[in-house]
Amino acid sequence: MAKKEKKKIRIRLKGYDQRVLDRAVVDIIETAKRTGARVAGPIPLPTKKQGYTVLRSPHGDRKSHEQFESRTCRRMLEILDPTLDTLDKLKILPVAAGVHITVKQLSSAGKPAKAA
Repeated sequence: MAKKEKKKIRIRLKGYDQRVLDRAVVDIIETAKRTGARVAGPIPLPTKKQGYTVLRSPHGDRKSHEQFESRTCRRMLEILDPTLDTLDKLKILPVAAGVHITVKQLSSAGKPAKAA
């Protein structure tokens, strides 16, 4: 007897504002649980820091610099045993501006699912 292959959805979220990102994660979790799917996560991934140093003046004092930093916060969720209703609800879920979402369907082995 062939073993039934279980599906799961891996969702990665990125954003500059941690509070907006966490609110989007909560919305996704609530939607998935309402449709009967199980959720693993949110898993906080390392924050990427990008630093910039610029001169304060276009000409003149070359020793005066200003430093800026941008932080990209990341989270990961896995939705286990998603239903068709789960996929439909996630597609129409409104997410705040500034949150970038990447969705990948996986098989139970953790590999990308093959198209039928």
